[in-house]
Amino acid sequence: MSLIAWPVPAPGLPADVHPALAAAARAASAAYGSARLSLGRAALAEEIAMGADGTPTMRVDAAVEDAVAESAQRSGVNLLSEEAGFLDHGSALTLVVDPVDGSANAASGVPLSCFAGALVRDAAPSEALTVWLDTGRTWWARTGHPTPYRTSGRTTLDGATVNLLRPKRSNRDAWLRVLDRIGRLRVLGTTCLEAALVAEGSVDAFADAGSDTLRIVDLAAAVVTVPAAGGAVIDARGRALEFDPDLTRRWSAIVAATPALAEEIAAIIVDASR
Repeated sequence: MSLIAWPVPAPGLPADVHPALAAAARAASAAYGSARLSLGRAALAEEIAMGADGTPTMRVDAAVEDAVAESAQRSGVNLLSEEAGFLDHGSALTLVVDPVDGSANAASGVPLSCFAGALVRDAAPSEALTVWLDTGRTWWARTGHPTPYRTSGRTTLDGATVNLLRPKRSNRDAWLRVLDRIGRLRVLGTTCLEAALVAEGSVDAFADAGSDTLRIVDLAAAVVTVPAAGGAVIDARGRALEFDPDLTRRWSAIVAATPALAEEIAAIIVDASR
């Protein structure tokens, strides 16, 4: 079945975005738009390979990542990406990207998917960009610089608006304990976009409630954008979020409006896991 075609706009990028990060975002947006126009749902969702992170690669993932990889090579920067893993171009800079976060949404025609990436030098991120692919809306932040985004500032979980990663058998108890405390729940299926919504104060928190699903490519943009807006990005079990090319490493990340809220959510998740 074909998708209803609509034009995918070019991302609205701030003037100060690093050229390599900007070029990768434009390449991702153009490739996503082309794939949507030329392929139906079944073709977009077809699993055609196994990614470097150990999960299947959909055709929509491959189409967008190929364009991002070509862009990174032209820009002369290294690339760490969900499907291809680490591509060394001999640079001191590495783009850490999720070319299509929310692949299942993208393949189904649900307009909730994004490109997200961070520019990293010597394991330290310097700036990050998230692009909502279906709208062209962007969130950009640079380490150590002011940002227009502000979280909601919420410090307690009771009554909060929280987005959660879908539950798995291994973490249902923790998932339900968080659910019992909050005022509103959403499950959007796109971690990077949900983290951006925390940064701008639209939701109070996003969490993987203990399933150890998220990789550094899922979190790279949030690690820059959310703290700059007053929030926090932590692992529920206290593990450091490190920029490591080993994409088999996983975290149960919590992205929250404040450090206090992040720690409260972590405590609930850990208590339920014991």
